[in-house]
Amino acid sequence: MDITLQQPARARLITAEEREVPVSVTLRYLSSDPLAVHFDFPSEACLDGDALSWTFARALLQEGVHGPVGSGDVQIWPCGRALTVLEFHSPCGLALLQFDTSALRRFLLRTYAVVATGQEDVGGAVERGLSSLFDGV
Repeated sequence: MDITLQQPARARLITAEEREVPVSVTLRYLSSDPLAVHFDFPSEACLDGDALSWTFARALLQEGVHGPVGSGDVQIWPCGRALTVLEFHSPCGLALLQFDTSALRRFLLRTYAVVATGQEDVGGAVERGLSSLFDGV
């Protein structure tokens, strides 16, 4: 049985003018995609007015709440003991967000309760992904 976890979270978008703008984010985890986490942003938080979802490795988020990690489109690092910064890069620009570390840790604990580290069915996830990619071919 596939399980979907969703957890609302508040973030602060750091603007170029160094202002903090509150943003609602939905943290999402799918047991059918056990290695990934999804951060869903509502349309009002996006420049083009369309809702946006960032998907990246659950392990990256786990490492990022403890120390700096990432070198590509997603970079994460702790900012003191209470905050964690996520930096998202896209062809359209960069977004820098601060999250309460406790909210991210709570979300991670919930994901590990569904699929523990080392118990991810990678073969099944790859098979489902390929099946959806080549469906009807």
